Amino acid sequence: MKTQTLTRRNSPLSNSQNQLNLLNTIDLTQTPNQGHFDRTVNHPLKPATLDIFQINLGKLCNMTCKHCHVDAGPDRTAENMDLATIDACLNALDQTQAHTVDLTGGAPELNPHFEYLVDQAVQRGKQVIDRCNLTVLLLPTKTHLPQWFADRNVEVVCSLPHYRKRNTDLQRGDGTFEQSIEALRRLNAVGYGQGDPKRRLTLMSNPVGAFLSGNQTQLETEWKTGLEKNFGVQFDRLITLNNMPISRYLEWLENSGNLQSYMTTLVNAFNPATIDGLMCRNTLSVSWDGKLYDCDFNQMLDLPLKMPIAPSIHDFDLAAWMARAIVTDRHCFGCTAGAGSSCGGAIADGNAENNL
Repeated sequence: MKTQTLTRRNSPLSNSQNQLNLLNTIDLTQTPNQGHFDRTVNHPLKPATLDIFQINLGKLCNMTCKHCHVDAGPDRTAENMDLATIDACLNALDQTQAHTVDLTGGAPELNPHFEYLVDQAVQRGKQVIDRCNLTVLLLPTKTHLPQWFADRNVEVVCSLPHYRKRNTDLQRGDGTFEQSIEALRRLNAVGYGQGDPKRRLTLMSNPVGAFLSGNQTQLETEWKTGLEKNFGVQFDRLITLNNMPISRYLEWLENSGNLQSYMTTLVNAFNPATIDGLMCRNTLSVSWDGKLYDCDFNQMLDLPLKMPIAPSIHDFDLAAWMARAIVTDRHCFGCTAGAGSSCGGAIADGNAENNL
């Protein structure tokens, strides 16, 4: 059956508070610190230097993937960042020394102001990352984007669960793998994936199932060999992410009977070496409506910042943002398990292959 968004199905898990409630009903009393993240970390997480503006341009997407923690899809047309909020993001960016603008969604390319935002960020000398699902590049109105990206030195970070067809289509829908390969070839044709640091092509993989990501370095070698040998496709680097127990992946865990064991695995695999590299410490997360969060995952769970007044990008205060304590909950074990997981991939060295 074709995947539909939780919102379209009126699922109880379309409500973020219901997701948090479900996570907190799991019995973790037999795990270290009984599954309390703050006790495990042993001190409040505090921000470091603000390096990255991560802007979620909306929940509209041309795909509806089973693992999506955003609950994005073609029906999420209402949640799309407007031009005034995009300009507020740029004004806030100008108040910081952040070097990277990281654009995500949904499919960020479907926002009508996407190209304007990229151009404005590039003009400011920022490195721009586009988090791309690949298939969007085949839409009739988006076929120009590979060359357009290349002309602006945009790093393209592409979702691809696996370098084999079966595993990718299982997670993202039938036919997705072939479309993804075609999009990668188009990116290769304009210079991406050839070792040019100005045209960097990054693949992002998350497990197809209820287990942690494998060793990022080993998987990169395997993927490069497999994609070039079988499809003539090249890329520059691979980043691996643990699936977060949020939204549609949370629903899958519950329905498949894996929720208890997966959460237990995350807690037991806590790695203190990941703490310094957590994305919540150096990244400002902006939602499509301008609200600010500690990270993309807190954004999806509607966990507001610990600040006296609910902050918005429209009245951004860098000093107040730097003075806050970071909000955490049980889902945060997803970022600290094994080699760790962030928007930049693994955080610490180590093999996180821990199948359930």
